[in-house]
Amino acid sequence: MKLIDADTAARLLDLPSLIAALRDGHRQGVEGYGRLLMTDGDDAMLGMAAWQHGQAFGIKLATVFPGNAARGQPTIASVYVLFDGTDGAPRAVIDATPLTVRKTAADSALAADYLARPDARTLLMVGAGAQAEWQIAALRVVRPSLARVLIWNRTPDRARQLAARLGAEAVTDLATAAAEADAICCATAATAPVLQGAWLRPGVHVDLVGAYTPAMRETDDEAVRRAHVFVDTRRFTLHDAGDISQPLAAGVIAESDIRADLFQLVRGEVKGRQDAAEITLFKNAGGGHLDLMAARLIESRLG
Repeated sequence: MKLIDADTAARLLDLPSLIAALRDGHRQGVEGYGRLLMTDGDDAMLGMAAWQHGQAFGIKLATVFPGNAARGQPTIASVYVLFDGTDGAPRAVIDATPLTVRKTAADSALAADYLARPDARTLLMVGAGAQAEWQIAALRVVRPSLARVLIWNRTPDRARQLAARLGAEAVTDLATAAAEADAICCATAATAPVLQGAWLRPGVHVDLVGAYTPAMRETDDEAVRRAHVFVDTRRFTLHDAGDISQPLAAGVIAESDIRADLFQLVRGEVKGRQDAAEITLFKNAGGGHLDLMAARLIESRLG
């Protein structure tokens, strides 16, 4: 059994290779899923498992402690255990902190490759936390045309710091920035909508990364009403992610309004963006299948 530290995992998970691995993994499919969420106030522990029959299976245990940011500590920590799919033997234990941030960003980027306009030039990043830098980098892998990056955060200083590091532009007027954007990525811990559907211009692609519980939400009803809605998996999105589960429960949209999941997009079963004017919305709810695909990439590159 291999023990893989964070530095090694980070080195082996360059974004172009990871996006390609997720694309291949979605083509192959994943037969088994499992998910556990436990909370204590704002703190959370998640267990995410997946199984590709006859090949490999595994589980990631992750913690999310938002209060750590004020203490200068990481808000997310995780470990992944990879097992052999033929005999059940453990093959690797991986420090999964690099895996977590990268696979989430790669998932968004893979969807954007089917949903964002090929000529998209302006990206708005809503949120300046641990995911923001990776989301920006991954989206630029599939859309190198994104020459302008705007960053908005509830705490303006954090937006300015991230923008200075990335050569981006910090903004304070979210409505104006949203109206200028060709792609918008939200990665926040919001429990009430921060992005309003009325701000969205024709042709924009919206990527929602936060809101991983039914009580959390980043967009309002108007956003999902105006957009063609796609999800990474129906299994973890329809009932567990507030941006989709809340408008479903309220009757704003129906399950039949969900155009496709990422498996269908990758396999060509459903077309993604079909014209330059449509608004597309992708809900990235994550899941153990992404961790499994990333863990298998790490192991394969170790030899």
